[in-house]
Amino acid sequence: MRMIDPELLRTFLAFAEGGSLARAAEAVNRSPSAVTAQMQRLEAQVGEPLLAPAGRGRSLTPTGEEFVAHARRILDAHRDAWLSLKGARADGRVVLGSTQDFADTTLPALLRRFARSHPRVRLDLRIGRTKELTAAYEQGQIDILLAMRQTSSADELLILREAMIWLSSEHRMTSANTDLALAVLDPPCGFRTAAISTLEAINRPFRIAATSPSLSGLRAAVLSGIAITVRTDRFLGTGIVPAPRQLDLPALPIAEFSLRLRLNAEQVSVDLAALLADELPRLPTGA
Repeated sequence: MRMIDPELLRTFLAFAEGGSLARAAEAVNRSPSAVTAQMQRLEAQVGEPLLAPAGRGRSLTPTGEEFVAHARRILDAHRDAWLSLKGARADGRVVLGSTQDFADTTLPALLRRFARSHPRVRLDLRIGRTKELTAAYEQGQIDILLAMRQTSSADELLILREAMIWLSSEHRMTSANTDLALAVLDPPCGFRTAAISTLEAINRPFRIAATSPSLSGLRAAVLSGIAITVRTDRFLGTGIVPAPRQLDLPALPIAEFSLRLRLNAEQVSVDLAALLADELPRLPTGA
């Protein structure tokens, strides 16, 4: 029976999720030529073409599309076995700091998976705003940080780029003929800055209709229908939808989040950070 190198599968999934060899190369931290060579090796092991020419790039063949699910299952089993062997006897404490964007969406499933493989490890969660979490991380109070990216850093394991979108209540539409009512977090906030600067750039009249220090307060303001806001699609669901097209809102920049691991962190922190780095790019963001 042929054995498939997990690294080849990771690169293949990076291509399937990114849609190009260049994005796959960035995701796995290899050159495009190295990624091409890996795909050729994988095709040789599978015995079928997985990628086909498509214009100037490549696309998945029907076999490649079918193989995506198999690759994910193989890597999931590989990851679970690796974590279980390393974590069964591990103990200690991990302090994870995260913004609520992730705590409300993808983190619970990943933490449940980590807890199964590391049953003796104590997990301390700190959910909050990027500024406060980053300060605590830099003071050595947090082992792993998942928050909005401030600057490039040598301890970054992963950078997630997600589109900012305008969001509103599904029950009420703000009129396009009045000053646009905004709900925003208290400063400093990258989403607040993006919303205001984007509107100012096109001279679109607006007013701050609601502010909050927390995402729960922001959600309440949007659900009430008094204002729209800017987040990523992680904020969708439970009555919050993309803002209606008739508002004719301008395009927004990309939000960047980073996963950072404290230098000289304990092995249990390294294990959890590795799981997050591998799985966060693969999981859906929306509710």
